Amino acid sequence: MTNHYYQTNPTSSHEILKWSFELFDKNFQFITDSGVFSKNTIDYGSRVLIQAFSWEKLPEGSILEVGCGYGPIGLAIAYASGRQVEMTDVNERAVSLAKQNANQNQIENVDIHLSDVYDSVYKKDYAAILSNPPIRAGKKVVHQIIEEGYQYLLSAGTLTIVIQKKQGAPSAQKKMTEIFGNAEVIKKDKGYYIIQSEKRGSQ
Repeated sequence: MTNHYYQTNPTSSHEILKWSFELFDKNFQFITDSGVFSKNTIDYGSRVLIQAFSWEKLPEGSILEVGCGYGPIGLAIAYASGRQVEMTDVNERAVSLAKQNANQNQIENVDIHLSDVYDSVYKKDYAAILSNPPIRAGKKVVHQIIEEGYQYLLSAGTLTIVIQKKQGAPSAQKKMTEIFGNAEVIKKDKGYYIIQSEKRGSQ
């Protein structure tokens, strides 16, 4: 049986890996496993998103990461920003690993739990939503993250995604413009696009 990282309960045999990676000024220690996305190192797209995302001008409030995997984006942003970060994934194994990684890196300002996109998120007033969307799950899921994200953001909150040009960045940018009225490519790096929309106007 083929296992995908966007499945709820991967059945592939465990293959625990432990490695470190420097993000901001911290040497993070990560535990990963089979059945999760990019288990051997932090994928390049996630690194570009972490570097490009800015929280300084956001409204007060917490940040939501949709599709957190074993946690590198959300944990790095929680560490650097000091904001509360809610991290969700549909993959039970990924959520378990993200919790372990939060504990071993002593990052407490996070709330990590299962959710299929926005089904089980806790609030509707996030300052920002971040996602390295599961491209292999299909365009429908990517567009769901974009379309439904709008209602979960504060006014002046942002939705930021990373997506490769060849895997649908132009389509995603078009959908973000349709939903938000704006979508800016804030960074391009090796074919990866960081696209950001801002919720403008009243709630």
